[in-house]
Amino acid sequence: MYWQKEYETMPREKLAELQLKRLQKTVRHAYQNVDFYRRAFDAAGIKPEDIKSLADLANLPFTTKQDLRDNYPFGLFAVPMDQVVRLHASSGTTGKPTVVGYTRNDIDTWADIMARAFVVAGGTAKDVVQNAYGYGLFTGGLGIHYGAERLGATVVPVSGGNTARQLMLMQDFGSTILTCTPSYALYLAEEIAGADIDPQKIKLRIGVFGAEPWSEQMRDQLESKLNLTALDIYGLSEVIGPGVAMECPEKNGMHIFEDHFIAEIVDPETQKPLPYGQPGELVITSLTKEALPIIRYRTRDITVLAEQTCGCGRTFTRMQRVTGRTDDMLIIRGVNVFPSQIESVLLEFGDTEPHYLLVVDRKGTLDELEIWVELSDKFFSDKVRAIEDLENRLRSRILSVLGISARIKLVEPRTIPRSEGKAKRVIDKREI
Repeated sequence: MYWQKEYETMPREKLAELQLKRLQKTVRHAYQNVDFYRRAFDAAGIKPEDIKSLADLANLPFTTKQDLRDNYPFGLFAVPMDQVVRLHASSGTTGKPTVVGYTRNDIDTWADIMARAFVVAGGTAKDVVQNAYGYGLFTGGLGIHYGAERLGATVVPVSGGNTARQLMLMQDFGSTILTCTPSYALYLAEEIAGADIDPQKIKLRIGVFGAEPWSEQMRDQLESKLNLTALDIYGLSEVIGPGVAMECPEKNGMHIFEDHFIAEIVDPETQKPLPYGQPGELVITSLTKEALPIIRYRTRDITVLAEQTCGCGRTFTRMQRVTGRTDDMLIIRGVNVFPSQIESVLLEFGDTEPHYLLVVDRKGTLDELEIWVELSDKFFSDKVRAIEDLENRLRSRILSVLGISARIKLVEPRTIPRSEGKAKRVIDKREI
């Protein structure tokens, strides 16, 4: 099933023609209406008329999150404020928040993109969507909400938190689609098990999970514990919000909605484009945004692009699950480590829960990594010798996969603090 079959199954040659036309329009719009882009293009010796093919995109300068902060609050807007109908902003945990704006057309486009995302996941107008993403300045809640309504589904705008109410509404309203971060979904699964809820009262069939990196092993956990199909969604506020890409039930990467966005992979060090199949930093250019056109935005997310046609029939390029970010990547004794890599190892064993904490410290001149991981309820009641054996096996596996040694600290179930939003996975004491 498709939401906009004409675009979703468009031949690659025709899609490239559409992208070029929309790219040229976006570049002209940005150059004529945003001082930042006009200065950046002039400094690079580029004019809008120089964009004659998609290959010319690589000649344009990058945009970074710092550029949005430097132009706070509205310096990157390409329309007057009387045409901006909504503002969103990041949390501003480091420096000033990044502010994004939307025209009425932008909101309409976003709703269509998100409705498409639900259809890609297998959603229909008959579904009841329990939206546990946060509402407010964060784009997740309202982005999901408008898309589900555009689809015609019933929306439960419960937002994040208040887990007891989440479980009550899930049963009473017959929710069939759950949208939230994967870590919060696992927390809900734990609470369902702990509350001894009749599984027949849980009608969930699809989970749309995003906003943080998660592994294939975590998918297995979510699907087995919640009895649903767990699918990945990708987006970021600076580009539009959720709905840049969505995974279909083929589970072979997320379809990038290329009629609205151009995706590139670049080497984060050299900033040179990389071919399909090579991991690198995702760079995105918007093609249909009015209020805040974004050109070659460095997402800092590490992924791989694949161009093979998917079994679902969609012709869009697919991006693999984000394995981490260039700015939250840990470098421990010269080795690059992403939390999601460690998560995959921990979940291989089956005797631990998918809740962990990475504690990085420095003793003298050497970095040390300690991994806290929860034992499962079943395993925790076992003998001390078995626990020591598990610690040794985990330590050996981490060394084998990542090439670094780490101390393993097995802790009691429900010891590690839970999050109702993005899970905090790392404590880096080297920064203190």
